[in-house]
Order: sequence, then C-alpha cells, then structure tokens
Amino acid sequence: MNNEKQLTIIEHIDELRKRLMVIVVFFVMAVVGAFFIAKPLIQYLKFSEEAQSLTLNAFNVTDPIVIFIKVIVIVAVILISPIIAYHLWAFISPGLHETERRVTLSYIPFGFMLFLGGLAFSYFVLFPYIMKFMMALSNELDITQTIGINEYFNFLIQITIPFGLIFQMPIVTLFLTRLGIIEPMFLVKIRKYAFFALFVLAAMITPPDLFSHLFVTVPLFLLYEISVLISRFGYRKYIKAEQKRQMEEIE
Repeated sequence: MNNEKQLTIIEHIDELRKRLMVIVVFFVMAVVGAFFIAKPLIQYLKFSEEAQSLTLNAFNVTDPIVIFIKVIVIVAVILISPIIAYHLWAFISPGLHETERRVTLSYIPFGFMLFLGGLAFSYFVLFPYIMKFMMALSNELDITQTIGINEYFNFLIQITIPFGLIFQMPIVTLFLTRLGIIEPMFLVKIRKYAFFALFVLAAMITPPDLFSHLFVTVPLFLLYEISVLISRFGYRKYIKAEQKRQMEEIE
C-alpha cells in the first residue's frame, strides 16, 4: 500500500515536471514573439496622451534595457497565461467529476478575457485620471516633475497588472464554488471584511482624494457582489452534480 501511495506521489511529481517543462517551452516561444512586440508597445505607451506632457529620462545607463526586458517578460507571461491556466486545470482535473472537468475547462478563456478587461479598465480609465491628478497637484505646488522612464513604467505596471488579477475574482470564485471549496454563504458572511480589504487596496493604488478613492472602490465592490451572485449560480450546479454523483454511487 505504501509503495502504491509512493508511486502515485512520484507519478504526480513527474506529471507536474512535464507540465512545467511544456510551460517553459511556450514561455521561451512567447519571449521570442514578445521581443518583436516590446519595442512598438513601449513606443505606444511612451507617446500616449498621458505621457505626452512628460519628459521621460533615463537616470541609469541600464534603464532602457531593463524596461525592454521587463516588457518582454510581462507580455510573454500574458500571452501564455491561458496555457498556464490549462495545465493547472489539467493537473487537478483527474480528481474532478466528468461534468466538473468539462465546465471548469470553459472558464479559462473567460478568465483571460477578464484579465484583459482589468488591464483595459486600469489603463484607459484609471491611469489617465491618476496622471492628471498628479500633474495638477504638481502645478498647484509649483513642483517641476523630473520623471524617470523606469519609474514611469514601474508605476504603470503597478496600476495595470493588479487590476488584471483583481478582475479574475468572479471566475476564480465560480471555479472554487464548483469544486465545493467555498460557498456563497461564506462570501456573504465575510462581505464586510472583504469590503474593508478592497477599501484598503483601493486606498493604496489611488491618489489621496475622495473621488479617486470611490472611483476605484465602487468597481471593486461591484466585482465582489458579482462574484457572490456567480457563486450562488455555481453552488446550485455543484449541489446538483453532488446529488447526481450520490445517485450513481447508490445504483
């Protein structure tokens, strides 16, 4: 029995290793593709409406190559994120019921679209507002901003990537609910704590004024409420699947 158990663990580790190898291969391929995308993307971001009024400087000799490599890696990871999600699903899918496997697999493209939606919201809606607020504040305080290209892109990344991940909340909630890990009642129970955490998160990534804070907090609260509604839908499906499974076991 112990040998069989050890063999199962070894097989799981070997499968994980193979899947990680596949992901690495796709990542290398994505890096090659991102190499050709990075330069025009940097040019687009550097000459966007928000950056036109800024003079971006390189304070270190290595800043250009650092930005170039950083953009390549981020673009490559975004490109292969559906592949990463698929292999994560494939690794845990043997422990799922056939219906659960089929349904949860369909979440991957929706998750990717939500991630892109989060990036779009943060870049086209939130980022311009923050930049205008900061520039207006600098003018009021009679401060001349000397902005480094590295600092500009780091700030842009810190605004956009977290929102891409936050927008995954509904699909992650649905996935965990369909697996029976969480229940909508639990999400309702911890709502006030979740709201507080989202409130603090919004305060960390927005300028220190009330409108900016609400500008981010309200969408985050709506995302949570949408996640609760989706969780209720997924929980009903989970209950039906469990009842069907129990009936099959009885028969």
